[in-house]
Amino acid sequence: MIRAESERLGFMACGFARARYLEEEAPRLEEWLNRNYNGEMAYLANHFDKRLDPTQLVPGAKTVVSLLYNYYPEKQQSKPEAPKLAKYAYGEDYHFVLKRKLKDLLYFIQEEIGDIDGRVFVDSAPVMERKWAQEAGLGWQGKNTLLLNKKKGSFFFLAELIIDLELLYDEPIKTDHCGTCTRCIDACPTQAIVGPNLLDASKCISYLTIELKDSIPPEFKGQMENWAFGCDICQDVCPWNRFSKPHQESAFMAKENLLEWEKRDWYDMTEEVFRRVFKKSAVKRTKFNGLQRNLRFLKEEE
Repeated sequence: MIRAESERLGFMACGFARARYLEEEAPRLEEWLNRNYNGEMAYLANHFDKRLDPTQLVPGAKTVVSLLYNYYPEKQQSKPEAPKLAKYAYGEDYHFVLKRKLKDLLYFIQEEIGDIDGRVFVDSAPVMERKWAQEAGLGWQGKNTLLLNKKKGSFFFLAELIIDLELLYDEPIKTDHCGTCTRCIDACPTQAIVGPNLLDASKCISYLTIELKDSIPPEFKGQMENWAFGCDICQDVCPWNRFSKPHQESAFMAKENLLEWEKRDWYDMTEEVFRRVFKKSAVKRTKFNGLQRNLRFLKEEE
């Protein structure tokens, strides 16, 4: 019943994992933080135990419901010289779109089943979402650290419900279907993927163009591959993404001919145009000045 409703709401997959303390993840997370692979994202070091234990987020939690939502676009940017935007940011900010759907799903469960306590999460709290999706049978963590699915690729958002309702749990995916493939590692221009399933986020183009608040370090000159916001390289080269199919979510459609913007449209953009075009977009995260910083850096690379 929950799966059927999630599908009706537009989710492409739904799985159930028993809520437990992720003891095996603690040393991995600790080592990753000790290597400062989180860069300036200090918040990733906060709430260490909460990150590993869903019962600290929802007292009495029994189940982590993991969901996937497709964002693979039918059309992509058409001007090869134009600065590039990650595909997830073409339309409306996914946090708001998915949170509305998750709240509808939680309300449905409460209406149909009764007094269920729970919370919804969309990349907004200390939840190890890729691990939970793997536990719920939705995929495995690829060498680029993203969740991969044999039939759906990786161009999808992850979302969770943590609820105090016991359900029949799915089998975790324990097989790594990447095999000997290293295309994502080989293709990363900044060598951010420092080993299989190990990301130095402080070198990732997505981090440099979105999360980093200071100037982009000069050592990355000539390595940005014209990305102005985010990066899709490790997904674009992944063989499993040949199974990606265009989404049907109107909120994720690009606005104002954004995909046809020429190079000069990006560099001539005023703050007024930025506010209008990216009004409900994830691109607002960088603010106008942040996007301008990224564009200046790209211009210096030429």
